[in-house]
Amino acid sequence: MLPGGLPPPGLYGRPPLMGFDHHRGPNMSGMPGGKLTYSFHLGSDGSLQPVPFPHDAFGPGIPRHARQINVLNHGEVVCAVTISNPTRYVYTGGKGCVKVWDIGQASVKNPVSQLDCLRDNYIRSLKLLPDGRTLLVGGEASTLSIWDLANPSPRIKAELTSTAPACYALAISPDAKVCFSCCSDGNIAVWDLHNQQLLRQFQGHTDGASCIDISPDGSRLWTGGLDNTVRAWDLREGRQLQQYDFSSQIFSLGYCPMGDWLAVGMENSYVEVLHSNKPEKYQLHLHESCVLSLKFANSGKWFISTGKDNLLNAWRTPYGVSLFQSKESSSVLSCDVSSDDKFIVTGSGDKKATLYEVL
Repeated sequence: MLPGGLPPPGLYGRPPLMGFDHHRGPNMSGMPGGKLTYSFHLGSDGSLQPVPFPHDAFGPGIPRHARQINVLNHGEVVCAVTISNPTRYVYTGGKGCVKVWDIGQASVKNPVSQLDCLRDNYIRSLKLLPDGRTLLVGGEASTLSIWDLANPSPRIKAELTSTAPACYALAISPDAKVCFSCCSDGNIAVWDLHNQQLLRQFQGHTDGASCIDISPDGSRLWTGGLDNTVRAWDLREGRQLQQYDFSSQIFSLGYCPMGDWLAVGMENSYVEVLHSNKPEKYQLHLHESCVLSLKFANSGKWFISTGKDNLLNAWRTPYGVSLFQSKESSSVLSCDVSSDDKFIVTGSGDKKATLYEVL
């Protein structure tokens, strides 16, 4: 077990309690047409009602398939991935290094560069600044690395040293001035990227802060933790706005770019989608083990989640129609969607990243 309690890559999750298999619960009942029921509206009393999907669930801008087009053989477990904007490079984070892949090439057999960082520790998060010239790297070390990608060969521009032994997730403010780091001690460190100084820490999580996202206008931050909570933070006032309690550890989350909806991936295999301003929630039951990563498409109309069950699932926002599913050969630890919503990249426990074209 790592600092803060997040399991090592490839060892996520605990076996379910014997005697109760939650996958033999309501999600196995049939719906009209013999389809498996997997999406439920969660009532305020905890009751689950199957969701009747609307007729426009598969309208314009909604993908139905994803085609695997490339495998990037990183050589270590890939705990973090990100795609450049415009779509040209994929960054894969493993143990002690980030590899950069030019997916514009006809054949992608080898990385175009390698960034050695975090002193041979696992990388947990990669974030590109909007201009694509700076990469932030966080992981199982007390330092965050800031890389200058503009030079012919990338170089470390700065390192930010935290009091926490590990960083599990990163977010960047829309104006690229501030970085937020989810720390293994539960704190959210707020860094000034220009001066490379710690501005403040948001305190509230009582166990490791595992995942994070920021609203498109930069006014609100969402964090999930191993303390079974999701918290909303007001960035203008610098305070916690709300706390959402769950029955399971939170491993991943994403805030819809179009607003209103927050999707949460949980250790108990569920994805829950909740409205940020009113008590409305959906629970989605297609994963068979803990949900390790989650990312919204930039249109906000759909999102993806990945799990220890080797699955990549794509869902309709917010009610969770299953759009497509891909089964990989190992736990899928990380994912990203390109800015034009045309590509997906995943990172897995069998030491590779997989690039998909969205159809």
